[in-house]
Amino acid sequence: MKIGLRIFLGYFLIVAIAGFLLAQVFVAQVKPGVRQAMEDTLVDTANVLAELATDDLIAGRIGDGDFARRVRAMAGRDYGAQIWGFGKRTSQYRIYVTDARGIVVFDSAGRDVGRDYSRWNDVYLTLRGRYGARSTRSEYADPNSTVMHVGAPIRDAQGRIIGVLTVAKPNSAIAPFIERSQRAVWRWGAVLLGVSLTIGLLAAWWLSRQLGALRRYANAVTAGERATLPRTAGEFDELGQALETMRARLEGKQYVEQYVHTLTHEMKSPLAAIRGSAELLEGPLDEADRVRFAATIRAQSERLAQMIDKMLALAAVEHRQRLEHPESLSLADVVAEAASHCDARVSQAGVRLVLDLPAGLADVRGDRFLLRQAVVNLIENAVDFSPRGEVVEVRLRGEGERQRVEVSDRGAGIPDYAVGRVFERFYSLPRPGNGSRSSGLGLPFVAEVAALHGGEASLANREGGGAVAGLVVGG
Repeated sequence: MKIGLRIFLGYFLIVAIAGFLLAQVFVAQVKPGVRQAMEDTLVDTANVLAELATDDLIAGRIGDGDFARRVRAMAGRDYGAQIWGFGKRTSQYRIYVTDARGIVVFDSAGRDVGRDYSRWNDVYLTLRGRYGARSTRSEYADPNSTVMHVGAPIRDAQGRIIGVLTVAKPNSAIAPFIERSQRAVWRWGAVLLGVSLTIGLLAAWWLSRQLGALRRYANAVTAGERATLPRTAGEFDELGQALETMRARLEGKQYVEQYVHTLTHEMKSPLAAIRGSAELLEGPLDEADRVRFAATIRAQSERLAQMIDKMLALAAVEHRQRLEHPESLSLADVVAEAASHCDARVSQAGVRLVLDLPAGLADVRGDRFLLRQAVVNLIENAVDFSPRGEVVEVRLRGEGERQRVEVSDRGAGIPDYAVGRVFERFYSLPRPGNGSRSSGLGLPFVAEVAALHGGEASLANREGGGAVAGLVVGG
């Protein structure tokens, strides 16, 4: 399981559990909260009505006095009220009065007059000067038929309790409000869960994207590819910078070790030739041998100098992961400059350079110096392998968004055993005529420049004899 998915599932599980528990708590508190508010209202109502009923109870006319008449009239009143979207047309109060013994002397419902209510908590506790209230089912088998009763004492002028007035209201009267509140809690809980899910998905996607970019970068570096450090944020950026620093140091160490080893091996041959020629020059020699050995020393010294220069150029290119400041340029102009740079070499080799640079090609983005040097290497390589009097052709072609430079010669071509190795560092083939070798760094340099410009380099045998080298830029 990917780490992004793990983080998302963990986050979502925590939020889901927390949201569910919170919703459960809210739902569990809605019903008692609403009932507590109703009970508070019943307490006020009972005490107000107790004061209004006092005179009739003392006078013995509680069953047919003004209080009883007004209470019975209340049943016929049309309230016409709208309470938060719920209509209320009639009263749901039941009011009854008991005397000091707990006997019902008035009942707004007209059904329990004369009954003994002295054992009910609302009457029993109120007659003893305590807060009296109870909740009783009107239908024993129906848990939703509970009715809340709140009693208030009726006192005479001396403050003695002479009766109890109880106000009763079924809990079903407030059930719609409770149900609506519970639905609202669950609905907003679902919204919270959905928002949390979305945030979790976005957070997991962001984390996975950051980690995925760093993972791809690390894999590319491991595979030896050119990789650019991806853009990340926060601590991921610090991690990326640490990986980049580690990569640079490890690659630098390995690069130096490899180059020192290879360069040491490649320098042995010219140094041995120089040392042998110098030793022979110390003894008596005729003029022809002296000139020949001096020429050998000069040629091998030039080979060493060329090897060092090209090695430094190749090292600078190989060390780059990307072009620092690419510019928009005409590749045809770059090829023309490279050809002009090779005029002396071409003239000395006795070959002819033919350019085919069509107009109208779009500009490419790149490094002018590196591209020119790469084309120079290809031209010089073709010139070195071309017999005197032959033609070296340089063509520029567009290939969609890419452009290809081809340098063709009519030399001996590439031996089969060397086809797969021509782009290896320090690998070179003997030049025709004198059998000398180059530094073996020109073609690797061309390949690195091509890779920096999003393309590739190639070298293959040409139909009809010779070889054709290609440099693709762009894409």
